[in-house]
Amino acid sequence: MSLTLVLGGTRSGKSAFAEGLARASGLPVRYVATADPGDGSMAARIAGHVARRPAEWETVVAGDDLAAALAPDRCVLLDGLGTWIAGAMHRGRADVRAEVAALALAAAGTHDPVIVVAEQAGEGLLPADALSRAWLDALGEATQALSAVAARAVLVVAGRALELPPPLTATPAGTEDLRHHGDTLVRPGDTDHAVNVLAGGPPAWLRTALRRALEEDISAYPREAETVAALAALHDRAAEEIVPCNGAAQALWLLPAALRPRLAACVHPGFTETEAALRAHGVPVARVLRDAERGFALDPAAVPEAADLVVVGNPASPSGTLDWSGALLALRRPGRTVVVDEAFMDLVPGEPSSLVRESLPDVIVTRSLTKSLAIPGVRAGYAVAPAPLADRLRAVRPPWSCNALALAALLAMAQRPEALGEAAARAQAERVDLEQRLADVPGLRTWPAAANYVLVRVRDGAAVTARLRDAGIAVRPAGSFPGLTAGDLRITARSPRDNARLAGLLAAAVGG
Repeated sequence: MSLTLVLGGTRSGKSAFAEGLARASGLPVRYVATADPGDGSMAARIAGHVARRPAEWETVVAGDDLAAALAPDRCVLLDGLGTWIAGAMHRGRADVRAEVAALALAAAGTHDPVIVVAEQAGEGLLPADALSRAWLDALGEATQALSAVAARAVLVVAGRALELPPPLTATPAGTEDLRHHGDTLVRPGDTDHAVNVLAGGPPAWLRTALRRALEEDISAYPREAETVAALAALHDRAAEEIVPCNGAAQALWLLPAALRPRLAACVHPGFTETEAALRAHGVPVARVLRDAERGFALDPAAVPEAADLVVVGNPASPSGTLDWSGALLALRRPGRTVVVDEAFMDLVPGEPSSLVRESLPDVIVTRSLTKSLAIPGVRAGYAVAPAPLADRLRAVRPPWSCNALALAALLAMAQRPEALGEAAARAQAERVDLEQRLADVPGLRTWPAAANYVLVRVRDGAAVTARLRDAGIAVRPAGSFPGLTAGDLRITARSPRDNARLAGLLAAAVGG
């Protein structure tokens, strides 16, 4: 479903906003005009609209069959619905509601974007004459019918767009698979190659810090000043640029409320919670897909120019791709915020391409201890951002988001940076071992990776996953990541012994 309903009063800016959405679609645009060009009083308005539209847009005049205006491989912009209803009523059409219902059905059944601009009805007194009341009733019913099936509804007031939330019972469109994660796939006793957390649990020094916090800190509300100072020193940043969070996932969930983007671009395949958060807040999302044939390398030019928020993982999951800093910096534009999710960066020796030490006015970096220090249950993460953006994140962050145990873990890590280096060296050794073993398995396709997991492609992902599961091995099917297929599997590297067992069983499953 790709229908967007744009509502607004006269001269509210609704048409200009809708035209911006159409330009951002990246598709050829078919503009469906509803005003009567033969009406002299409308001539100046029509001329103004024509002047600001790109010359290459196709323009057609709406007939009585609105659904017939839709076209494949095009963005269709119908402007405006109230004018069409008035004209249809003037022509004596009695089936206005049926035509709108047909348009809604057709728009709901296409993957190509459809944008309908309509007047916001019913904000004044009920008209005194019967014809105006009939028009108002028809317009109100039509906009409700379209809104019921629209992926997005926007009210434009004084040139500003207000996102209308979906019905309370609705699931935001496109989010069905975004909240599927690997931890749900591991049964007790399984050898876990599905969750990309280093095996063995937290190191002894971290267990000591957590025990001390459990005994001394949890009886008071958490205080983050000492931890913030230590993280700032670790990354050579100012304390006001550090925002501790309930895991990096919470930092990403703060983005839509803190930044209020008009159009977000999520680079996929990548961590899907960011898109889930944006869609839950009614933010339109453009998916920018990495190309497997180009090694999943980041292509900054693929991001829509209209996007004022871009989120990218580095290294990316599940491909393991490490992008160079120049490609990340090429995402920057005036008026745009770039968010780099570095949840796996501390698993890369030396942390090449990290932007966490770069104090840039428009770049936010998110970090996590979940993977490197094996504490997913503690939820220890943070954002590093220039002070104005950090203030906006803090303004929407729930109080005491980072609990005493998480703060203790972050503090202990910041005081022992060499421990992250040891974790990264271990992750690299385990991944290289796994890559070497997978290279001997016929029928696999793999890509270069930088973290502690490898993406592989097989002919029948479901059958291979089931064979491994029967043998007590859990891997992560990657088909729920946008841009990947049912044949893609993310495999976390473990000890050489576990890697050898997995490779042997994988070879049998692929060959069988």
